[in-house]
Amino acid sequence: MMAKPFIHISGLSKVYNPGRADEYLALSDVSLDIEEKELVSIVGPSGCGKSTLLMIIAGLLDPSGGTMEIGGGSGTFDPHRHVGIVFQQALLLKWRTVLDNVLLPAEFLGLPKRGSRDRARDLLALVGLEGQEDKYPKQLSGGQQQRVAIARSLVHDPRLVLMDEPFGALDALTREKMNLELLRIWERSGKTILFVTHGISEAVLLGTRIAVMTSGPARMAARIDVDLPYPRTLEMKTHEDFGAYARQVYGLLGME
Repeated sequence: MMAKPFIHISGLSKVYNPGRADEYLALSDVSLDIEEKELVSIVGPSGCGKSTLLMIIAGLLDPSGGTMEIGGGSGTFDPHRHVGIVFQQALLLKWRTVLDNVLLPAEFLGLPKRGSRDRARDLLALVGLEGQEDKYPKQLSGGQQQRVAIARSLVHDPRLVLMDEPFGALDALTREKMNLELLRIWERSGKTILFVTHGISEAVLLGTRIAVMTSGPARMAARIDVDLPYPRTLEMKTHEDFGAYARQVYGLLGME
């Protein structure tokens, strides 16, 4: 008997404002399987429904149709306990220190304080912010704030991390650095990560696989296995294999 995938999505649809004049079909017949510990890039045009899909997986939106199973059949999967989320903006509380911002999910879930503080400090070291625990968000650069947001998404030890264009607001150079940082964190943490982006090069650099979505109402156009070695490097972008994956995605999006 074959093991179930960690995430199984079949025929998922989402209609906003059903039955009203402004009814809008955001997702139509989306199907996707994701294995545990994968880093899957989800790429598509702006407004195609990528964020809607992520919010359904996070349990923040209900689908209108289709089925979704998370956890691979290994008991109950509680999104509040087992999902971490990183948004495009870091969304740090300006009146809390870096350490206290990271601790927010642990406080919300009522996890033991001492263990959570130790884990938060370890995570800040993992994302390269050791010694910055007592600073406030205004004292950090945009890239550093996103590092705090990544640490916050991991502090309650979730099984799944959802990232909704987390580096979209950063300058190009910082974004490249953060891509490499995310790959390092993923390899060390062993988490399953879904990374939404509209950057095709970013999707290829990061993903073990790429899920390509069409313009809204979104459908899954293809799922591409990215057979590039890890650790990934920026130099790989000059390789022919990297270019071939990028061209494949461009073609699926009608951008050749």
